[in-house]
Parts: sequence; structure tokens; C-alpha cells
Amino acid sequence: MTGTLHITGDTDADRLLSTDPLALLVGMLLDQQVPMETAFAGPLKISDRLGSFDAAAIAREEPEAFASLFKTSPAVHRFPGSMAGRVQGLCAAIVDDWDGDAEAIWTRDAPDGPEILKRLLALPGFGEQKAKIFLALLGKQYGLDAADWRKASAPYGEDGSLRSVADIVDPESLAQVRAAKQAAKAAAKRAKGE
Repeated sequence: MTGTLHITGDTDADRLLSTDPLALLVGMLLDQQVPMETAFAGPLKISDRLGSFDAAAIAREEPEAFASLFKTSPAVHRFPGSMAGRVQGLCAAIVDDWDGDAEAIWTRDAPDGPEILKRLLALPGFGEQKAKIFLALLGKQYGLDAADWRKASAPYGEDGSLRSVADIVDPESLAQVRAAKQAAKAAAKRAKGE
């Protein structure tokens, strides 16, 4: 990591995202049907409530207890039960396939961008768009210098774009990304109605 991420507006949550690859990966998993800041603040809530943030510990947590942790106010996600299960599934895959080391997904054996994308797509809860956005986030803000990461993450890896969480560096860029996402949703809705 080359600096501090500025995604949530919460210093402690952003610090965790900046220093813990698993937290960043879980934040990306949670980034659906809630504001970006809420999704990426989720790992700190989980960490505070569990007392740690470790893939093996999360994976082996009793599912009902872990879902309850998600429901505690303020909730980790608006769909606490299903998202708790997804987080546990992701952590189990990281334990089983990556020896509990989330960062190994993008560092083990010095993979290039297409290989990292392939590895991300193999994770539970990561479809093509989420995987590309995460790869762009790694490249733009997390210090990833893998060959062809921009091409593999297109269009989210484009220099100067304001499409996703990968482009948020301050409150102004957050507002620009949010406006771009709203415009894209409105255009999709119009196209669907035609």
C-alpha cells in the first residue's frame, strides 16, 4: 500500500482498509445495495465486534452468531443475514485457496493483471464488474504494479476516470463518482424503458 485510502470518511475505517488487504476485499464484497461508505466501513464494524479481523476466525465463526454481529446497530449491511454468509464464504475461500492470506491473491507468484482478474473472479461474490473495480482499486490506490492491470480492469482502470470506488481519493472525487454512478443508472433505466 502506498498511502491511506479515503473511501469512508472515517479515519479508523480508512486506516484498516489501507493496511489490511482482507478488510479491503471484504469492503468490496459488501459494496452492493448500500452507499460505498457504508460498505467499506463494514470491515471496521466486524473487527470491532469480533475483536480481530482474520479470515480463519471469520470463516469458523458460528453462522448465526456472525449474522447477529451483522445485525447489531448500526448494522454492517442492510441485508445482514445474506451478507454475513457471503463474508464467511469469501473468508473460507481465502483460507482454503490462499492459506488465509488475502493479499496472496494479487501477489503470489507475481501475477499479471489478467491473472489477478481471473483469481478475483474465482472468489465467492465477485462477478466481472466487482472484480474489475477491485483490480482498478489495487492499481490506482493500493500500489499494485502488475503488468496489464489497467487493460484487465477496463474501463475502471482508465487513468482519470471517475467511475468507481477505485477513483475516490477525497470528498470531491467521492461526489463526482456518486454523480457518475447516478447518471449511469438513470441512463440504464431510460434505455430499459424504451
